[in-house]
Amino acid sequence: MSRHKVGFWYRLAAVLAKPPLLLFFKRDWRGTEHIPNDGGFLTVVNHNSYLDPLSYAHYQYNTGRVPRFLAKVGLFKKGFVGAVMRGTGQIPVYRESADAVGAFRAAVDAVERGECVAFYPEGTLTRDPDMWPMVGKTGAARVALLTKAPVIPVAQWGANLAMPPYAKEKKLRLFPRKTFVVQAGPPVDLSEFYDKEPTSEVLRAATEVMMDAVTEQLAQVRDEEPPAERFRHRRGAAPQPRQPSLGAEPAHRNDSAAPAAEGENA
Repeated sequence: MSRHKVGFWYRLAAVLAKPPLLLFFKRDWRGTEHIPNDGGFLTVVNHNSYLDPLSYAHYQYNTGRVPRFLAKVGLFKKGFVGAVMRGTGQIPVYRESADAVGAFRAAVDAVERGECVAFYPEGTLTRDPDMWPMVGKTGAARVALLTKAPVIPVAQWGANLAMPPYAKEKKLRLFPRKTFVVQAGPPVDLSEFYDKEPTSEVLRAATEVMMDAVTEQLAQVRDEEPPAERFRHRRGAAPQPRQPSLGAEPAHRNDSAAPAAEGENA
């Protein structure tokens, strides 16, 4: 796979973040062959821990196609965090914008420049009681239908075992050492929506297709059947306390066979 320019700030972030990730966590990277060598594309990723942006970013960084995340504009304004956000080319989201397409203009521009733009379509940590992906928001679908760029579904599991999303005490559970499993699948086929007016119904339908693909990848990782109906989060609702699958790690491959095993790509 060809390597793309990463830049100083992304390399600095990697220098700071990778040593503790390599020390405290094992890695099982799957499906890197589905990450495009060239051209702009989107990834749609499930979200089940405050720690999983690091596990996904580590995976994606190792492919040579670094992700550009969408983040609240306030994170870009000051301090070291703001400098890193700006320097690594992350994308500010102006949530107060009334123009839904305009709010994602920077994401569209990034894809058209040949970048990878990463979306967490759920918009927040999953509230599903068994930690499956919830109903997604339509921002990723807007960008996908505007650009017609490949959309790569990515599922991850393991960060939630190290930092459960709704534990009473938010602290790391480092031991026994957890495995971060990240798996990318083949591009989602959205061609049936390309020639349609992007109405709310069309955007919701395209989003469902993407969330089905992410859920399918996660079902493979967990070796479990997902629920028949996707959980719908309502703002202000308390997270579900029941998490029967939280304590189990999925069967995973030998780390020595993974692209991010100990070595120059770790």
